[in-house]
Amino acid sequence: MPANIILQPSPDAAALTEKRRQLAAVRAALAEREADLAQFRSQLKAFESRYLHRVGILYAELDEIAARITEREVDLYDSDSARRRAEQARQRAQETHDAAFGADNEPEEFDPPPSLKTLFREVAKRIHPDFASDPAEQKHLTLLMMRANQAYSRGDADTLQRLLDDQLEINESVADEGDASALLRLTRQIQHAERDIAALDREHETLLSSEIGQLYVDAEAATREDRDLLDELASGLRARIADAQYRFEFVDRQVTAHGR
Repeated sequence: MPANIILQPSPDAAALTEKRRQLAAVRAALAEREADLAQFRSQLKAFESRYLHRVGILYAELDEIAARITEREVDLYDSDSARRRAEQARQRAQETHDAAFGADNEPEEFDPPPSLKTLFREVAKRIHPDFASDPAEQKHLTLLMMRANQAYSRGDADTLQRLLDDQLEINESVADEGDASALLRLTRQIQHAERDIAALDREHETLLSSEIGQLYVDAEAATREDRDLLDELASGLRARIADAQYRFEFVDRQVTAHGR
């Protein structure tokens, strides 16, 4: 062969190389999204706990006094509308109390149904990191296994089934794999990773747009201004509690004066 002839890779080989590069890139992006979302979940959970202990308990106290006021007003006015207001206020007070103090209760132990256990075992048999053929694949399977464990712990059969279907689809294309089958397999793997990235982005947006998510954003903005938003909310609630207590004592005196 003449020395000046340079062999070029075949079109299929070049396409495979590009697909593998794309797959590595999208899997890296997926791992980053997973890590970012896990961190955000943790931050949001910690913030919610601080909120409940510093502000939530004060809302519970305020609503309890408001319920006591409306219940005393029933003795004062003795009307159906007063009784309805009292019932509604008591229900609201109970809900606020449960929200503020329910986090201190021991969570119920999760007892997965047999069908979920079977599904999880089927997934684990196909995505366990020990089955990886190289370090990159091991890293990816470790990520999948973490996702499967999280889905199992929250009873999420849909995610487990999707992981299983994805792996079955990929495994079917591996048998007697030629270049064309390899391209198809890599394309599917890229599509699966892109779909999972989109799902993670949607979950992040849902968390961010929730009431506690928006409060967290506001609290972070206040911190950058050297302010403590939770402390400000708590101070305002303490003032409202003092006013509500005064109102209760006023109504109570009226009831006592009328002999009810």
